[in-house]
Amino acid sequence: MWRKRKTPAKRRVFLRRWWQRVWLGVLMVWLTAVLLVALGRWAVPPATHTMLVEWRAQGELTRDWVALEAMSEHMPRAAVAAEDAGFCAHNGFDWGAIRAQLEGGAQRGASTISQQVAKNVYLWQGRSWLRKGLETGVTIIIETTWPKHRIIEVYLNVAETGIGTFGVEAAAQWYYGRGASKLTATQAAQIAAILPAPRQRDPKATTPFHSARVAQIRDGAATIARDGRADCLVP
Repeated sequence: MWRKRKTPAKRRVFLRRWWQRVWLGVLMVWLTAVLLVALGRWAVPPATHTMLVEWRAQGELTRDWVALEAMSEHMPRAAVAAEDAGFCAHNGFDWGAIRAQLEGGAQRGASTISQQVAKNVYLWQGRSWLRKGLETGVTIIIETTWPKHRIIEVYLNVAETGIGTFGVEAAAQWYYGRGASKLTATQAAQIAAILPAPRQRDPKATTPFHSARVAQIRDGAATIARDGRADCLVP
């Protein structure tokens, strides 16, 4: 069937409208993402991708949400000292650690607590460029819409703290038979010390490496409490 060919002017109109629809779609996706992430400032995440994976593997999981103000003051300080000492000062990214990692001289991962919340709550585990790109965008939204004390509260409630165990309340009950509100400075440091590898590490281990790491975290937590780097952890 013969069709009338579009004139150059009509083609330009068609392309302009097509691109307008594309950009409108991208804008709607972005606004939806912003809204969903921003709601995390108040809403308790029902589950994370890692939790679902563990639930399928183990058949069960333990997780008890606890508000930041109901935790021992030692726990958020220990987590920040262990994972991200500049947490209260940065905008979601540790540029010094990122540069060190790119240059091959990093001693630890470059991910901040904010980035870990973005990954753990809204994304999935992995090292693909797509996941890292999405993580960057979600981290920016989190840092823009959440207060710092909310970020650390969510982190401490979704972080994996053992096989099938998530959050510091479940960890405190499992390892010490007490709630997160009763954790001592040493116990908080012990839990913080296992966060990089919670399935392989025991918070009550007595190896020289673990004991030294716990002491380092405990001292670091006391230091950031004195110098003001823990001020943002108070609701």
